[in-house]
Amino acid sequence: MRTRKQLVTKGLLAALAAGLLMSCQGNKAGNSTPATPAAGTGTPVAGSFKIAYVDLDSLEAHFEYFKEKRALLEQKQEQMDNQLKGKARALQAEYEDLQRKASTLTQEQGEAAQRSLMAKKQQLDQEAQNLGASYTEQQTKFNEELQKRLDDFLKSYNADKRYAYIFSYRSNASNILYKDPAYDVTPDVIKGMNENGAGASK
Repeated sequence: MRTRKQLVTKGLLAALAAGLLMSCQGNKAGNSTPATPAAGTGTPVAGSFKIAYVDLDSLEAHFEYFKEKRALLEQKQEQMDNQLKGKARALQAEYEDLQRKASTLTQEQGEAAQRSLMAKKQQLDQEAQNLGASYTEQQTKFNEELQKRLDDFLKSYNADKRYAYIFSYRSNASNILYKDPAYDVTPDVIKGMNENGAGASK
């Protein structure tokens, strides 16, 4: 699931910097010991600038709804490919048959057969384009639905405002250069989304 682009905007960096600055100033004012996360809990101690992240690779591997829908999409793509390949093979066979018979056809018959083949080729190309557009639309809707499900769950999950930001992380495709497992809320998200019915097919 490719959720929102992992581009860190200037505004986001500014917000992070402001939050970290407030946290540091709070430490200087009355707390000389910097706030650290409670190891293994995914929850920083009170008073810190609280962030968390969701590992999208892990979420996709364990979120049942995603796996079911992805399997259906892959099945549709395979059916579409097989359908187009079958028609392409039939057209190729018709072309080869025409070549074998070329010497027995009049010029008018040969030209008519060629026009027919060209029309069928154009029709096949248009069908492939339409099927591709339809599949892309289904895939886009699928991604948008998954993003909404994740957004809705995280709003509920973070209703107590324990985290200022919850980032998404994906191996080899993320602006997050380092991640501390103490801030990983992915298991909570997977468990919650599967248990609260978000993982059920509709």
